Amino acid sequence: MSPVYVTKEKLEDLKKELIELKTVKRQEVADMLRQAKDYGDLSENSAYTEAREAQNQLEMKISELEEMVKNAQIISQQEGGQYVVVGSTLTVKKDGKKYTYTIVGSEEADPVSGKISNESPLGKAFLGHAVGDEVVAHIPTGQVTYTIVDLH
Repeated sequence: MSPVYVTKEKLEDLKKELIELKTVKRQEVADMLRQAKDYGDLSENSAYTEAREAQNQLEMKISELEEMVKNAQIISQQEGGQYVVVGSTLTVKKDGKKYTYTIVGSEEADPVSGKISNESPLGKAFLGHAVGDEVVAHIPTGQVTYTIVDLH
């Protein structure tokens, strides 16, 4: 698995969620399974089937979170710098309008608030560029050109 870029705060949230899933949620699913088994014949027991499915989904989520925590790379707000990296906040200009974006990991992306993923077409396009560079981003609706005007 490739690195998962997260802020320190997001990593703590992931760890808390993992603990919750491993303790409280696992116990809830175990209780569901135990209760479903009490209904009798497991081959025609829809409650048991649903509980097993819930258990499978929970274990997949736990496994996914464990991998994310294991591969987490902490990013911090980059002040200035010469090139756009994960954690950079940049101001760009497109069609005479200015936009400010912060490059974050995919787990924290929130385009509405200006946080774009390093894995998104726009995020990928900005990475490695400097102030003054024209950047062409290939997005689903075509391509757009931005000029980086500031890294802050």
